Amino acid sequence: MRARIYQPAKTAMQSGTAKTRQWVLEYAADSAREVDPLMGWTSSTDTQSQVRLRFDSKEAALAYAHDKGIEAVVTEPKSRKPVIRARGYGENFVPNRRQVWTH
Repeated sequence: MRARIYQPAKTAMQSGTAKTRQWVLEYAADSAREVDPLMGWTSSTDTQSQVRLRFDSKEAALAYAHDKGIEAVVTEPKSRKPVIRARGYGENFVPNRRQVWTH
């Protein structure tokens, strides 16, 4: 049984980084998906592909995989440069601005 351990990226629908600090262990699919001829739904006999475990650290996820005998591949997250402005958004509204604020 193979699995992938990764730290999820933020979704395009959110601006914050919630739910991106935990590590996820996700099993790889063992069988291909099939299309049901009657309804047209996609199905699979592999129930492990539905399992997604969350851990607080990468080491905890690796320890779990090692204890259960799971072959795990770790994908390191790409570091992201923080978007922090020098004075911040509130600087636009202070009464003693150094320059004129125009639209």
